[in-house]
Amino acid sequence: MSTSTLEDTLAKDGGPKAVSIVNPPRVRWGAEEKAQVNEALDQASLFYWKGPQTSLLMEKFQEHYPLEYVMPCSSGTAAIHIAVNAAGIGPGDEVIVPPITDMGTVIGILYQLGVPVFADLQPNNYNLDPADVRRKITSKTKAVIAVHLAGNPADLNELRAICDEHNLVLIEDCAQAWGAEYDGKPVGTIGDIGCWSLNDFKHIGCGDGGVAASSHPVYGPLLNKCGDKHFDRVGGTKPTSLAPNYRITELQSAVGTVQLDRMREFTEHRGQLGRLLNELLQNEAGIQIHEARPQDRWTAWFYMFRVDPEIMGCTAREFTTAINAEGVAAGAGYIGIPVYQFPMFINHSFFNGSWPVRDLGLTDMDYTQVHCPVTEEILQTCVQVPINESTPEEYVRQAAEAIKKVAAHFRNNR
Repeated sequence: MSTSTLEDTLAKDGGPKAVSIVNPPRVRWGAEEKAQVNEALDQASLFYWKGPQTSLLMEKFQEHYPLEYVMPCSSGTAAIHIAVNAAGIGPGDEVIVPPITDMGTVIGILYQLGVPVFADLQPNNYNLDPADVRRKITSKTKAVIAVHLAGNPADLNELRAICDEHNLVLIEDCAQAWGAEYDGKPVGTIGDIGCWSLNDFKHIGCGDGGVAASSHPVYGPLLNKCGDKHFDRVGGTKPTSLAPNYRITELQSAVGTVQLDRMREFTEHRGQLGRLLNELLQNEAGIQIHEARPQDRWTAWFYMFRVDPEIMGCTAREFTTAINAEGVAAGAGYIGIPVYQFPMFINHSFFNGSWPVRDLGLTDMDYTQVHCPVTEEILQTCVQVPINESTPEEYVRQAAEAIKKVAAHFRNNR
């Protein structure tokens, strides 16, 4: 066992902290948002259809995402449900999804009486593994939802090719990926339908809100209907199918409009910090960095690395406890367990204790038998480091030094 100086002693064992500054809270709103909300409050109506704030939101959205059909809505979850409905998902249809995501990615599938099918992930970029997507395709598969986790673009070339080959709808979940680009193209514009979240915790937000958008000639025109009780507000026809009310309000649109003006600024800084952490940690034995392709624009909604227990001789939780003591705000794991292990999946209890699709024999899916080994390894070994548009570069540099200090300690004392 090697001897160490006080400087090398972990903070949790009485040594000095490696991080001398704090990661400050985000500054979300300013005079521009207040002015836009006040403008909305001077209106006679706050209803979204043809409302000046929602119209402006759509216009500003299209400046970043040149898609023909845009449906602003009440949340990112609503956007996914709108997309799934527009894609024609019905009873027994299978939709391939990743197991590390928010419930919002799968709620719409379940409400359409579709069947989420979980495909495994790539080990260090945490997005869908195209090879496993291929393995999960059956005669019932109708769509794939690619989640760009942490603003890191999924392998869209491969996923697009797979979907084209099998005549599947490709939906992009861009909730965590405002401003991200794949091969120079904005994520959300490569699939058939793109979905974004304006939730309070995303890169930009308005408390809660979302956008579903598409240029697809079939699915695009359905987006508005699928988020507005299936009313046709252009042609005036009455509903021909079932759809929920997911309409946005003018107040949400007012805040979202200004946030879109700030999107590039916010995401540029986050992406720089993510790349910097990768650069500082790339040669550290026992640390697996957050893999992101150099040609893509990664907008780093958070940074996540993995701890190799064989090299470190410790768990991700033990490692996290040590870097927390050094002054790094970090958390062990991410969502705890894969989505397919959530109680409602294990018990097949989606609709007040039952699952009509399975009860009627439209699927034989048994989530107790689902196993995605890479996903489960990721969640056992990952450490999430929050970064945001207010995070100073110096904090990131000191955080990297803290991670390296702790890594050296565990390697030398295993």
